[in-house]
Amino acid sequence: MSLFEQLHNKIYNKKFYVFFTWFTRVLLAIAFLPSGFIKIMGKRFTTISVEDPVGFFFEAMYQTGWYWNFLGLTQLIVAGLLLIPRTTFFASLLYLPIIINIFFMVTSMHFTGTPVVTGLMLLANIYLILWDYEKLKRIVYIIFQKASVMSSI
Repeated sequence: MSLFEQLHNKIYNKKFYVFFTWFTRVLLAIAFLPSGFIKIMGKRFTTISVEDPVGFFFEAMYQTGWYWNFLGLTQLIVAGLLLIPRTTFFASLLYLPIIINIFFMVTSMHFTGTPVVTGLMLLANIYLILWDYEKLKRIVYIIFQKASVMSSI
């Protein structure tokens, strides 16, 4: 058993960490609600002028129409799934590419302060994925088993 597995097994059932994990799930879900609702209602996310690169970026995404709504719907679905114990791991996996995309977007566009917030959200999401380490391990094992079978054909 690896050092990580020993640590995971040691803290997995401790009340503090269970509470912290629930708290993290709720915070990440809440973080997606405002922007998800705004997008699904078809409203602009910001009032920054299109002369500013950030304003131009958000306006371009807003002008896509259905894609803007799709982003909002996805955020709302993932937020809801995070709050359901049976779907939390799946929601964490769905949350990952979304938050990575948001993190790189705000970092590359030089948002002030936002990279710190989204970076913490990314770390929290990685924590949630690692919290369900046993499920992750099974999925990775299945993927590698199928890949080895396919390569031997």
